[in-house]
Amino acid sequence: MNGRHRCSWAGSNPLMRHYHDTEWGVPEHDPRMLWETLMLEGFQAGLSWEIILRKRETFRAAFAGFDPARVARFEEQDIERLMGDPGIVRARAKIEATISGAQIFNAMQDSGEDFAAYCWSFTDGQPITGNVHDTQTPLSAAISKDMKKRGFKFVGPTIVYAWMQAVGITNDHVSDCYRCRETAPHRR
Repeated sequence: MNGRHRCSWAGSNPLMRHYHDTEWGVPEHDPRMLWETLMLEGFQAGLSWEIILRKRETFRAAFAGFDPARVARFEEQDIERLMGDPGIVRARAKIEATISGAQIFNAMQDSGEDFAAYCWSFTDGQPITGNVHDTQTPLSAAISKDMKKRGFKFVGPTIVYAWMQAVGITNDHVSDCYRCRETAPHRR
């Protein structure tokens, strides 16, 4: 696998290469995983994705496995616990945004709206081919606007576009990346 050409951002770091080779750009339809990835993209703002990947398991432990039902019930003592956890990004606003994001996720579910169906509704349920050089698009701006209207935080157009790439809503593997060919049946 080491001789294969990858997207340049995967570099030579084994963690980033593994993420690129197994997760990035693969269409995700599990509502909880879509939400987890969106929350982690928010934590990534201003940092590198490698930092988040290195801390991902600690994030999962700290945020109850990113179970929205449990996270939605976090209170001030949970925020203080998280603020003291050196294994995660300790940013109060991002922690609070994750808790409120869980509450929004649950409210959507309670009203009969599936988070995965919502996420994929912007592309008629199909992955789209993007442009790896973009940092945001009119579509990411529209999704960002809708998410903000619902109350989500840390969902600007750039964060949303990175999330769209991560969960395969947008497929941005470069044309000479071996994953581009492997995911070609999913591209439109």
